[in-house]
Amino acid sequence: MEQQEYLDTYQQQLTEQLLRLCTQKGALDRQLLETPDLEERWRDIASAYMADAVKEIAQYPDAALGWMMYVGMAVAHFWDEDWARHSRRACLYAAVRDPRGFDCLDEYVREEVLGFPPSSAHYAATEDLVRQCARTALDKIRHEGIEPQSPMAFHVYVRSIHALFRIGVAVELKRLGYKFEPMI
Repeated sequence: MEQQEYLDTYQQQLTEQLLRLCTQKGALDRQLLETPDLEERWRDIASAYMADAVKEIAQYPDAALGWMMYVGMAVAHFWDEDWARHSRRACLYAAVRDPRGFDCLDEYVREEVLGFPPSSAHYAATEDLVRQCARTALDKIRHEGIEPQSPMAFHVYVRSIHALFRIGVAVELKRLGYKFEPMI
């Protein structure tokens, strides 16, 4: 199998696994909600994110993967809130990271962006969902048997965080009340 085809298949399979998990947890309804506005910003978000996350992969792989799901949730929230204003930001990722830093990005998104009080059920459920999604991605990466720190490992990591970003977007869009409507 050609590398591009392998990576496309890998990302599709991971996305389907995450979609099933989120559906089982009630966070999604078997639909990957998305908007082209956010997908257009993926490369910029990923480039900035990678600078922080790559340093964390060895010691904190769950965070290095899962925090991208929080970023997806945050940018989906920005899209719903006032995309005309937020889309002008040079770096949407920095808007999520800078207030508290990479280490506390998860708490910032849950508390300040999504508005969940730390003692709330939504706060804990979101943390649990992201943790389970990150572990699912990490298990899939490990199952692939790719040599660590190889070019292929890098590409698989990027595809994994892209899947997590898309799932984060979908989870927040659903929470905000959006649903899939087929065009007739």
